[in-house]
Amino acid sequence: MSSTPMNARQDAILARLSGSNIPVSGDNLADELGLSRAGIWKHIQSMRKQGIEIESYTGRGYQLKSDVLSPGILNRQLGDSLIGSTCIVLDEIDSTNREVMRQAEAGADEGLVIIANRQTMGRGRLGRSWHTAENSSLALSILLRPSIEPEKVPQLSLLTAVALHRALSKLAPNIGIKWPNDILYDGAKVAGILTEMRGEPGQVHAVVIGVGVNIRRPESGWPKDITQRVTDLSTASGKKTNRLETALAIIKEMELSYHEYLTNGFAPIREAWWQAHAASGHKVRAHGSDGYVEGIAEALDSDGALLLRVCGELQRFIAGDIELMGTN
Repeated sequence: MSSTPMNARQDAILARLSGSNIPVSGDNLADELGLSRAGIWKHIQSMRKQGIEIESYTGRGYQLKSDVLSPGILNRQLGDSLIGSTCIVLDEIDSTNREVMRQAEAGADEGLVIIANRQTMGRGRLGRSWHTAENSSLALSILLRPSIEPEKVPQLSLLTAVALHRALSKLAPNIGIKWPNDILYDGAKVAGILTEMRGEPGQVHAVVIGVGVNIRRPESGWPKDITQRVTDLSTASGKKTNRLETALAIIKEMELSYHEYLTNGFAPIREAWWQAHAASGHKVRAHGSDGYVEGIAEALDSDGALLLRVCGELQRFIAGDIELMGTN
């Protein structure tokens, strides 16, 4: 594991620059941070060597141009939220879910968020790999410690899908959910969710929610081992989308959805999920360990199972994947 080489003062400079749509003068930065102008310039130069694009404007100051994920920026924007109460940004990690689980087992508080620029062993559902390309995708994981029964943990995956749908719909049109927790744009996957738990019979100790979002198409193209249709948020929105605004949107919606769940239970989340589900009331092909069946997606059960009407009878699907019939 390696963290970003940025020090606290550089992080503070980035937080200040990110909060302004116009250049910030070196004098203002120096006064606010208790540094000399020469000190500010040295930190700016150091960050440029790290690949961060900061423009200088004569007589006006500095302006941030890069898509930078900074704990200082995140903490400033999130304020006193539970989710994101602690944000850690890493250059590289095996898996953000694994790291959050390690932190959970060491006693980390609920609300911890870890984001990585690169994952070497990113994972998706059903043992699939999740590719995290530097600067073109977002990988973040959240630690929750809800007082719920272990059998209700799948509800948190559906809650996360609702939060993702709400967050990404603010950035791009035509966002939908595909059971159980894929996020689609026009039928192509743009984001995914992986939920993992530590607990014992009758008690949940920790739940880790992993989220991966394709922000922009990798320069080298999509990896060849991806067999499903995929796309990215920038393509979906028709404009350049950055990881910072996406991360903030997701964390803020997770905060709202989690509070709604703890206050009002699963019913409002279940209804919101069904309204956003791309196949609600439509014909689907459900793939499981025993092959597949075709039916009409009729409802979502309280445990997250998809209810299909197959040859006049209602069948429950707890695990597997579905294919939307009549779509490309």
